[in-house]
Amino acid sequence: MSAREPEGLRVLLRRRAIERRVAAMGRQISRELRGRPVHFIAVLKGASIFLADLVREVSLDVSLDFIAVSSYAEGTHSSGQVRLTKDLDSSIEGLDVILVEDILDSGLTMSYLERILLQRRPGSLRIAALLAKRRRRVQPIEVDYVGFRIPNRFVVGYGLDYGERYRNLRDICVLSLAR
Repeated sequence: MSAREPEGLRVLLRRRAIERRVAAMGRQISRELRGRPVHFIAVLKGASIFLADLVREVSLDVSLDFIAVSSYAEGTHSSGQVRLTKDLDSSIEGLDVILVEDILDSGLTMSYLERILLQRRPGSLRIAALLAKRRRRVQPIEVDYVGFRIPNRFVVGYGLDYGERYRNLRDICVLSLAR
């Protein structure tokens, strides 16, 4: 972002803080899974930038896959309905898997993904979320790696979007929408 924030955006997390936290998460994963290959699955599209930065901080043998779901009807609130829109390209049976998500909000999407991935019999399944909103959980979900706990605000940047905009921001910003 430039020195001046665009109207409607307020920086919540600066690029440098994100970089430091993602590096720490990568070191933690490397320590905990030492010597084992890890298969990362990113939830498209939002987690793609986080995934790219995270795997470069992991000092293990890694492989990647992608999955996509839809749960937002229009605007900023989940519809409550989750549907798979892109499945994995390969089997995860027996693999140590880390599911990578940009933001954990209600828990509905993550709960759905956890359920379908566990049915595929991975060796282990862990969850990494860059952001976790406080007090928004509808479905309980255990997250193994959390970058930041944030307030219940609509955020964009670093892969997160609003109508496919703002994904390329290096900072994570609160988006204020005109009502």
